[in-house]
Amino acid sequence: MVVLIKQAKIVDPASPKHGEEMDVLIRDGRIEQIDTGLAPPKGATLIDEAGTCLSAGWMDIGAQPGDPGFEHREDLQTLGRTAAAGGFTALAVAPNTFPCVDSKSQVQYLLHNSREALVELYPIGAVSAHCEGKDLTEMLDMRQAGAVAFSDGALAIQHGGLMMRALLYVKAFDGIVLNLPFDRSIAVDGQMHEGYISTVLGLKGIPSMAEELMAIRDISLAAYTGSRVLIHGISAAETVELIRAAKARGEQVFASTPALNLALDDRRLEGFDSLCKVLPPLRSAADREALLQGLADGTIDLVVSNHVPLEEEAKSLEFPYADFGAIGLETVYPILQTHLGDRLSIERIVELLAVRPRQLLGLPAPSIEVGAPANLTLFQPDATWTYEQRHILSRSANTPLIGTTFRGRVLAVVNRGQLSIRQE
Repeated sequence: MVVLIKQAKIVDPASPKHGEEMDVLIRDGRIEQIDTGLAPPKGATLIDEAGTCLSAGWMDIGAQPGDPGFEHREDLQTLGRTAAAGGFTALAVAPNTFPCVDSKSQVQYLLHNSREALVELYPIGAVSAHCEGKDLTEMLDMRQAGAVAFSDGALAIQHGGLMMRALLYVKAFDGIVLNLPFDRSIAVDGQMHEGYISTVLGLKGIPSMAEELMAIRDISLAAYTGSRVLIHGISAAETVELIRAAKARGEQVFASTPALNLALDDRRLEGFDSLCKVLPPLRSAADREALLQGLADGTIDLVVSNHVPLEEEAKSLEFPYADFGAIGLETVYPILQTHLGDRLSIERIVELLAVRPRQLLGLPAPSIEVGAPANLTLFQPDATWTYEQRHILSRSANTPLIGTTFRGRVLAVVNRGQLSIRQE
């Protein structure tokens, strides 16, 4: 494979070419030249689009695969395809498959079946057997097999003692535990954010307290054990303040938020749109603003896709009976650029998407230099486009964002000697 990228602005503060418009020649999976005025070699694929930026390939820590067990929702091929369309060259995937990723063999299954794909897959191992929140898994075995972190995914760890033991376990190898801050006992049968709109609609609410109490617990446990925790998927203003205070105390506490919670608030549920039924829930406009501010000031470390593919039969139901979840890999960057482009620099957006995820997982960030493996994302910050049904490459189509006009789009990704150009 030979690819020539013309006049792309390099966004990589670690590169001596940072901020410069350069031509980049890629041959056999490696960066061969970075210069100006390069002529296309014979047979090369030429990418020459005005307003293109080039960064290290992006990584997401929030996707739910369907394989094994739910391939009708998403298989590994469609997961990789939709990730590439969103600009991602790597995914750390949640363990909530069937069977769940709670053993060395399940970690090896995912790694083996994705070993030649453009998008790298990094398994997140389950904290508890079958993600049932009862017995600890053999996390060291999974770590040695290739698991990069540990979590029960969408099934938040309810038992404080189990969470404490998990944090102590991973401390031995400087691991990290990811936990959704959601106390189910506070939000029994909750359907959406508890507030004015849930009251008007007559739907049982999910109080912000259900998130806040779990976050308080996990922050306290991280301080007690001296271990690292990612409060994974925050949505409430109170939680942003908790994270901000914990960081000010120097604790090893990190936070992520789903991209959809930056774009929408609970007003979108006024028509009982089950496509907006997600976990964590879309909260108030004030909560959404707190998330945006938390990203702007560095309190929140990551923006994640919270990609949960579901078949139509799981969503086209009366609101209380519809499943929680929306696809999101293809819209993370457009949401960031549209809603935070005026608050965050391009460098900060790239840090959120390419650098911080790998730092938290202890993975090296790709470099943009001659001789390095080509692991790159090409994107256009100023491009305006409308997200339509035909853009969806996932096996599932459960998103409330169809018809949304965005600023910022992904052009292509390169990794493992493969090129994927987003088709319009």
